[in-house]
Amino acid sequence: MGRGEEIKRRIFEIIEVSGEGDRVSKAYDTMMLVAVVVGMVPLVFKGENRYTGYIDTLTGCLFLFDYMIRLYTSDYKMGIKSYKAYVAYVFTPMAIIDLLSTIPVLILLFPSLVVGIGMFRVFRILRVLKLIRYSKTMTLVANVIHRVRKELYAVLVLTVTYIAASAMLIFQLEPGLFRNFFDALYWATISITTIGYGDISPVTSAGRMITMASALVGVAVIALPSGIITAAYMDEIKKKKGKFEI
Repeated sequence: MGRGEEIKRRIFEIIEVSGEGDRVSKAYDTMMLVAVVVGMVPLVFKGENRYTGYIDTLTGCLFLFDYMIRLYTSDYKMGIKSYKAYVAYVFTPMAIIDLLSTIPVLILLFPSLVVGIGMFRVFRILRVLKLIRYSKTMTLVANVIHRVRKELYAVLVLTVTYIAASAMLIFQLEPGLFRNFFDALYWATISITTIGYGDISPVTSAGRMITMASALVGVAVIALPSGIITAAYMDEIKKKKGKFEI
């Protein structure tokens, strides 16, 4: 291994979650955690000011630097020495989050190139997802969700299908109640989640029957993913305990 590869390997070790006794890596993790928390501060203020601009610039540049060096060492991350490692890394969930979190600083640097700046500033909220990388608990939860993604996807498809079907049905039964089909989708969504704001209320017996059915289905919709994730989480905890007991 050449000197350049040794340096690259060391950079990878530093930017990854710190191991026991690696003070440099621990310091880098702490710096990034502080940057993530500080980078969320502008979201508690209305509009922009000089200080939020400073925060965006400093944290954004740091996130951009972090993204670039992670991309540079992605061959170690992906475990293959090929250009394919860099391509594959760019499309990983965490790499996408890292890239989107840099958008606010790109807006500050090149404001004339962006239309609808306010919408893009909302990408700051994605920075909180970077905490997953540095939290063992969050990493565990992310792994659990990844394990049961097919089951959760099935529940999502079932839910969306029911929402669309009930929206179409109520839209035909009570057309005067809704200004457009989106309002019907809104009603179907808040009904199935059992929230029921009351701003849109069916007046016919058939409409109220659909509302009652949606509320009952909503109980199952909430229970299914909760049960799936809880079961997978407990299974993961048992596996980890088993490793320590061996």
